[in-house]
This record gives sequence, C-alpha cells and structure tokens, in this order.
Amino acid sequence: MKHRNLRLSFVLLALVATALGTISLGRTPAAKKSMLSADFDVPKTWDSEAFTGMEVPLADPTKTPVHVSADYYYRIPVMPIYKSYPIYAPDKEPAGYMDWLKKQEPEIAFDPSKLKTNEDWIKAGELVFEAPITYNALNKLADVRNAEWYKNSGMPVSKDGVMPFNRYVIPAKGTVDVGEFACATCHTRVMPDGTIIKGAQGNYPLGRLDELFARSKANPKDEQRFFERARFAWRLAYLTPWLKPDPMDEMLKMSVAEVASVAGGRPPGVQARTGTSLIYPVAISDLIGVKNRRYLDRTGLQLHRSIGDMMRYAALNQGASFLDRYGDFLPYGEMPDPNIRSRYSDEALYALTLYLYSLEPPPNPNKFDQSAARGQKIFQREGCAGCHEPPLYTNNKLTPVEGFKVPEQHLKQFDVLSYCVETDPNLALKTRRGTGYYKVPSLKGVWYRGPFEHSGSVATLEDWFDPKRTRDDYVPTGFRGVGVKTRPLRGHRFGLDLSDADRKALIAFLRTL
Repeated sequence: MKHRNLRLSFVLLALVATALGTISLGRTPAAKKSMLSADFDVPKTWDSEAFTGMEVPLADPTKTPVHVSADYYYRIPVMPIYKSYPIYAPDKEPAGYMDWLKKQEPEIAFDPSKLKTNEDWIKAGELVFEAPITYNALNKLADVRNAEWYKNSGMPVSKDGVMPFNRYVIPAKGTVDVGEFACATCHTRVMPDGTIIKGAQGNYPLGRLDELFARSKANPKDEQRFFERARFAWRLAYLTPWLKPDPMDEMLKMSVAEVASVAGGRPPGVQARTGTSLIYPVAISDLIGVKNRRYLDRTGLQLHRSIGDMMRYAALNQGASFLDRYGDFLPYGEMPDPNIRSRYSDEALYALTLYLYSLEPPPNPNKFDQSAARGQKIFQREGCAGCHEPPLYTNNKLTPVEGFKVPEQHLKQFDVLSYCVETDPNLALKTRRGTGYYKVPSLKGVWYRGPFEHSGSVATLEDWFDPKRTRDDYVPTGFRGVGVKTRPLRGHRFGLDLSDADRKALIAFLRTL
C-alpha cells in the first residue's frame, strides 16, 4: 500500500520536530476497519463524558484547553501502522541489508482482528510503540547510514549496532523511508553498556540534531524561510499569547545561529515537547511503572483513572492537542480539514496502553549492601517517605509552585499537598501545560534515569544533592537555560544538609530502587 509522507505541504521545520513530529503531518489512507475479538472491550478514546474531570485546569483557568468534538476527531482518518525494520549504524549493518529492504513489499503490521489473547494485544502494542508517525522529516537515509552523522550528533547505538530511536519503513517496494517520532523515539534509552531500555526516559539527542539542522540554515538564502516556518511551528506548539510577555517572544528576536544554540542547549533526556517551550523544556518521563501513577505529565495535567484515560492522553500527545482551543486562542488559526491529518485507532491506543502497563524495569545492577541499608535509614529519618512513599516511592500527589494560589475547589477535586518545595515554577506557570503544580515523581528507577529535576537541570543524583546548586554561581550540569552561564537551582533542599558520608549512603539506597 502506497502512502504519502506524513508531513506538512512544505518541508517540516526540523527544529520543532519534537512538537510537529507528534502528529501525522499529512493525509494517509484510512486503514480498513477490523472486527475485534469479542473477549476485549476496547474503550472509546474520544469520550466527551470521560473528559469531564480528567484534566487539572491551567494556572489561568480561563485558558484551560477545550478539545475538539468527538465528531471531528472520528472524522480524522486512521493511520495505518506499517511493518518497520531496525536501523543499523554503518559499521554494523548486515551485508546486503539495504538491497534486501528494497525488495520488501509494504505490509500493514497492526490488525486487531488477529488479537485473541492479552499477550497478543501487548505484543501488538509494542508495534504501536515503535510505529513512526513522520517520515524523512529530520533524519534522511543518507544521515542514518553516515558514520560522521553518528559522531556529530552523539547518537547512541546498542551493543549490536542498532539505532533504536528511528525505524526503516517500506511505503512502496523499492523505497526505504526513515520513520521518526514514534513513542519509542522519546521513550527509549541506550545504556552505556549498549543495552536498550524501552519505555525509559530516553536519550535521543534531539537537541543536537535540531542544532545541526538550524546551523545548516544560518545563511542569508535560507534564514527568512527558516523563520517563516518557525513562526507557524512555534504557534502550533508553544505560543502562550495570554501571557504578557509571551516567553517565546524572546525566540522571535534571535538569529538562526542563536536559535541553534538554544536547541543545542537541551541535553538528551530533555525536550521542548508540544505545550512546553523552547525556553522552558521538560525532562522526558519514564513510562515504566506508569500504570501506578495517578497524574500524568510533570505538571500533573491529566488524571489517570483508567485505561481509557491513558488512551486519551496518548491521543492528545500524538497530535490531537494541536487542535485544542485556549480561551480565544486557536493555534491553527482556524480548524483544518480533518482529512489532512491522521490518528491512531482506538484499538491501537488500547494495545499501546496494555504494552505500557506491561513494562517492567530492567535488572538493577546496584546491590542492597551495607551502604544502601544505611541510606535507607537516612531516607526514613529525614522524612523522605512523606512524599516518596514506598512501595511506589511517590505519594501520587501534586505540590503547588511559588506564585500559585491553590483554589479551594482543587483541594476537593485533586490530591494536593499543603506546601511547595520551591523549585523553579516557570514550567508550571508559563507554558500550555502549566497547572500551577508539579507532581511528586516516583524515585523508582533513578539508577537508569537522568538528567533530573522537572527541566533536567542536573545530570546526576550527586549533582542534585550538591548544596552548591543553590548558589548564584552554580553551573547546571544538565539544561541551563537560554543564554544562561550560571543559574541557582533552589528549592527541594531535602538532603542538602547531610554530611558527605550520609549523602553518599542516601544516593546508594536510591540507586537500588
């Protein structure tokens, strides 16, 4: 089956591929509707009644997003999910692999009529997790087969040479596309030993790739067109015109070279995802254990009450949120024809959610030794369990940020702590995902995660517990900020007053979780 590249009618601005990569950018043929096994009751994703009470209002409640109607949503054609193939680094690609790929026929990989057991659905959900939704938008075939590209981008590969963030897709026999921006693009991590952790906080070097793209346009010939596309892309993904000034105004005054530097300032594991900002990006979430989390998003934007809520969250974050209205602000300007877009089927979202719920953490190499046992006692003594309550190591509550007054109604509707930990409030107040809260994160799996803090400002746990981070001359080891050389990381002072020995023991314990 032949399909069009999922792109805008003009070339996608790669700098904001994080945002625009989360929608199917162009029309794709609708997949034939399949009959489901009677044993599985797939929830309806776009259920207006279920949306009621599902989301925490924004800090400015008059700008809380209003979603499109179910009628509009279900007129968007379903995106077919094609069979995809691994991408290998040049020195690891099997002999004759590309020639073999060009001989393959296009093949639809997801067919719910064939799914009879829970295991079948979970396996199909992994296909959805890895299914690209844009093609040749940021990375081209010549890039992913070029050793210099891996070196310049810092692209991690597995021990067997696989670059797991993108996949090859066959749209027509003889054609090989680079498929991008699946769920796996952001939520796959390659560890230092080359093992792959699916669902983890990813380490795809998107900031560096965006920087390389922008620098290639830093010339008089391309610069005007770059900003024409940037303004449209930023409007779709980031602008908050109800804020005076809009934080993104700063970006519109920059040169292309300056924009490139901003992009390059986002380390792997931190992204300017849709609804955040190039100014205020966010650390990528770890999806392992998501089944037990009551709130989704760093800012606790959505309640997680059921499998249907997770399906709705995935649908919003894979493109439907571009259609939201914020008060009188509509990012598109006017609603586009639903036929120029595509969406996951309800069955695909159901399978994806079952897969995410099935994810288990990898074997932990950190043993619970004498130092960790001492650290556990310090964890208890210091009251860390008040927020990071075992066994989930989160109390699944929201904590308000400085500058936000908690409405009385929120205390009845949501699980809100009575105090804030005084971390930087900008993500929670100055973005489209800004609720005025941060959720209390789980500490499980911190041994394989990083960078830490809601914007990924510190690279390691040692950095987070370093008392020097609160000083004005501190140089963040993770995300610094636009034009920032030094920036204090104040707030969450828990653990900063420990002795060096106690601090090391506490970190040793945390790494066993």
